[in-house]
Amino acid sequence: MSSNDKPTVLIVGAGLGGLMLGALLEKSNVPYTIFERAAMVKPLGSAMAVGPTLLPIFQQMGIYDDIAATGKYGCHIYSHRESLEPYRPQDYSVMKEYTGYGRYIIARPDYYNIMLKQVPAHKVLFGHRVLNITEDDDKVTVHLSNNQTYKGDIIVGADGAYSAVRQRMYEQLKAKDLLPKEDQEDLPFSSTSLVGQTKVLDPEEFPIVNKPHCQFLGFLGDDKPYTWCVMSTTQKTLCWMAIHHLSKKTSKEAMEQRFRNSENSGEWGAAPAQTMCDETRNFPLQLGDGKKWTMGDLYDLTPKELISKVMLEEKVFKTWHHGRYVLMGDACHKLSPSGGHGAVTAMHDAITLANLIYVMPTKTSDDITRIFEEYKKERYPAVMASYKSSQIMAKAIENSIIGKLILFLMTRMPIWLWKLSLKKTIMYRPQVGFLPNIPLQGSVVPIVSPSEQKARALFEKQQQQDQQAASI
Repeated sequence: MSSNDKPTVLIVGAGLGGLMLGALLEKSNVPYTIFERAAMVKPLGSAMAVGPTLLPIFQQMGIYDDIAATGKYGCHIYSHRESLEPYRPQDYSVMKEYTGYGRYIIARPDYYNIMLKQVPAHKVLFGHRVLNITEDDDKVTVHLSNNQTYKGDIIVGADGAYSAVRQRMYEQLKAKDLLPKEDQEDLPFSSTSLVGQTKVLDPEEFPIVNKPHCQFLGFLGDDKPYTWCVMSTTQKTLCWMAIHHLSKKTSKEAMEQRFRNSENSGEWGAAPAQTMCDETRNFPLQLGDGKKWTMGDLYDLTPKELISKVMLEEKVFKTWHHGRYVLMGDACHKLSPSGGHGAVTAMHDAITLANLIYVMPTKTSDDITRIFEEYKKERYPAVMASYKSSQIMAKAIENSIIGKLILFLMTRMPIWLWKLSLKKTIMYRPQVGFLPNIPLQGSVVPIVSPSEQKARALFEKQQQQDQQAASI
């Protein structure tokens, strides 16, 4: 693609997926702007796992060392009953044999800050809320709440589960009677979550924060619809999460409460978060030091502004693009965090889109439609696999008969079968085709990424042309 043919990309949403796409477009010299409705980034969230499906990409981007230094290496999850009786630990160490990479647990706010640094500050416009989007034959225009407008060739909805971009796109499709019935249904959810991160803790009082590997501790309620977990970080803090598994009745009540307390968001205000803190503060913890701790102890050690309550929706939409609109991340597939795939799938979306935008021959409507179709064709099967995995994990931690059966099987699974199941989770390990390739490691060859292959072929061709030109 010549410099004149590179599309201008408008990205709505400065979450992890939107920032990843911006960072990759930056490296491929594709013009872009990111719009974020929030005026500032709040350091909210718990922790997330970063492993073999992302670490090679971070090597390509030159941020692997930052991730490894900020995260805490950990290859086990230690689960317990509410009585603190332990289950057999889940061992993820075989991933290094399969891929050459281990697994790091990193506080989500710290991870976000690393990603934010990959995008020039003037290209991320905070406090810019999208009010409307209009489209003609060759351009799309974003109309903002401050009366500014921006024109581009592609608009990317990376603005979460309640995406404004998806809403505008679906309105167009619905008017043409082209929107599938299932995409018109409300976004379902079956649980809510309380998340946060403590202040820096004294190792003398909390020896868990001094252990060299991340201590990922999970707890399952015996007679209550809750699960809760704690993760130690390199920064000597504890990230934590409490999940309330809802019935259909309580799901509806929680939905109504959300609309009373916030606007177009999956996050509640301070009062509902405090209520959930009160409801869960006596839940017991085993931090490995022989003392009796509860979740309330962690709440008391967490700055109030770092505690938030969020909804955990689950849905994969059928329609991901139309015209010059395309969706990514939670805007087109919202996964339960139980499987640990949500942020990973969003960033894989960004990689696929960036690879395909890189190889676009022109910015015509036909070429844009074609790359969007290729994007969904590549990503949809991987997303569905993650969705099914997340559903199984979500069921396993529910206080239900099915959940107890799944948990029984998982904790008594033969080691060979456990390793086989882990192998499936690391099969999709794409790379960025227009950045220097990272040689494959480990014993398991990843699934081929067509977008990566296309971008790699063009990248290598251009490198050869540059070398020939330099030698003349």
